[in-house]
Amino acid sequence: MPHIWGVRTTWRTVGDGEFFCPGCGGDRSYLRRIGRHRFALLGIPLLPRGTAGTVVECAACRACFRTDVLGHPTTTRFSAMLRDAVHTVALAVLAAGKEGIDGSGTALTLELHEVLDPLAPHLAPAGSEDILLQGARIALADGPYTPSEHHTLAAVGRALLLSHEDTERLLAIAARTPP
Repeated sequence: MPHIWGVRTTWRTVGDGEFFCPGCGGDRSYLRRIGRHRFALLGIPLLPRGTAGTVVECAACRACFRTDVLGHPTTTRFSAMLRDAVHTVALAVLAAGKEGIDGSGTALTLELHEVLDPLAPHLAPAGSEDILLQGARIALADGPYTPSEHHTLAAVGRALLLSHEDTERLLAIAARTPP
């Protein structure tokens, strides 16, 4: 027997875009939707009964998620962030290896944080460690770490949310590893 009355949720689309869908596992289009509960009679929504909240609906799999999924980068954006991070770390370490860069140390630290801060929360610990180790290998290409290179690599570790102990351990491992 069909329901004569009940509560029904109606959805209204208020935005769209692209996101990484945790359901499908890829970059997908989404609809941002706001739901309202309504008292329904004979399947027809009539009286408002409150809000159902805002959801993000994947256009491919139709799964719905909380809006915080939009804070995660798409794979395309993540790839660009990773490329920029590796490039910036390499440049910072190379600049630190030159004589007389003391005046630009603050600028380098700011640039490192500008590039690494948005990326760090999305990296697995092994990914953060790998970026630091790549910078360490660049610094070691011309001999042991200079104080400026060590300072820069410590700043990289902090920006990547690595503990001081982990950063120092990784720098020591890189220094002991033959090229």
